[in-house]
Parts: sequence; structure tokens; C-alpha cells
Amino acid sequence: MTPTNPARVQRVAFPGSQGGKLAARLDLPAGPPIAFALFAHCFTCGKDLRSAGRIAASLAAAGFGVLRFDFTGLGSSEGEFANTNFSSNTEDLLAAVEWLRSEHAAPQLLVGHSLGGAAVLAVAGDIDEVRA
Repeated sequence: MTPTNPARVQRVAFPGSQGGKLAARLDLPAGPPIAFALFAHCFTCGKDLRSAGRIAASLAAAGFGVLRFDFTGLGSSEGEFANTNFSSNTEDLLAAVEWLRSEHAAPQLLVGHSLGGAAVLAVAGDIDEVRA
């Protein structure tokens, strides 16, 4: 019996909308990804939120690569949270899209939790590759 390969998690960073580095996790499936997803958590949560980890792990098990990150000033990301707003957070999302596009492939799936859901809806029309 051949053992199954578990998903892999990579810690990455990329420049955010305000110039600071944004800390991120990239959950990858055991094999080649069928597509990439971008996960946006609520604006006061972080990439390491337990529910975000479970969603990312489930998507990775289904074959998706999933990028989740701390918005400017949250978690392990640089910057001042007090200097952010909805617009800067959507700009951080677009920075994440550009990093994912340059390193792997643009996301075809956007996932959002709470205000992160509103943010992914706000940027979805700016990402040609998005399918869901």
C-alpha cells in the first residue's frame, strides 16, 4: 500500500500595499495544484485563525493551492493596523494576487470570511482568472 502524501505548507512574504512585508502561508496539495485560491480572513483576524487553517487544509486536500496572509499591521505582517482601511486591505489583496500570479498562477477561487468576504467581492472583477 502506498502512503498518501500530506499537503505542504510554505511560509512566504510579499510587499503589501503600504510597502511593508506581508506574512503569508501557502498551503499546497500533495501533487500539482489544480488551481490556486486566495483566502481573506476578517480584518482583525490573522492567517493563522483556526477556521482559516481548516478551510485551507480542506482545499489543499481537494487539490488547490491556498494563499492566506496577514493584512498590513496584523499578525506577523509589517505596518500599522491603525493606518489601514477597507481600501488598503483590498490593495493588500491585489498585492497577494500579483505575488501568487508571479510565483505560481493567479487565483481562480476567492474565499473570504466576514469583511474579508466583502473585500474579495470588491476585487473579484479586477482578477481576470477568477472563476468562483
